[in-house]
Amino acid sequence: MQFTESLKKNFQFRHVYQKGKSIANRHLVLYMVKNGTHDHNRLGISVSKKVGKSVVRSHVTRLIRESYRSMEEEVKSGYDFVVIARVSCAAASYHEVCRSLRHLFKKQQLLLSASERKDRQEKSEAGRKEEKKEGTQ
Repeated sequence: MQFTESLKKNFQFRHVYQKGKSIANRHLVLYMVKNGTHDHNRLGISVSKKVGKSVVRSHVTRLIRESYRSMEEEVKSGYDFVVIARVSCAAASYHEVCRSLRHLFKKQQLLLSASERKDRQEKSEAGRKEEKKEGTQ
């Protein structure tokens, strides 16, 4: 994931739960809080034992991570997200999970417009060119 790091520690999740805003739909719950940086997001995924055994939980985690990865360039930077899977997510397909996650981001107005996406792409390309120049010297 290009613009995103993972939330791994318990205190990071607790901070998002306590300070953040939440929104939910049938398959997912999204908690979000600004993280103070403007260049990257941090993503945490939580799938409880209610959802299923370890194979099912791992599958749901991979679905959520891939759904986020596929829309990562469209998501505004500078936020910490925690995505919680609900029990109905175990039976959901990739497209349903992707649609649910997109719905939550759109509802919180976290998706970039087309012009903002283009600006972000140009910035990242310029940064890569500079890194390449520095590497050759």
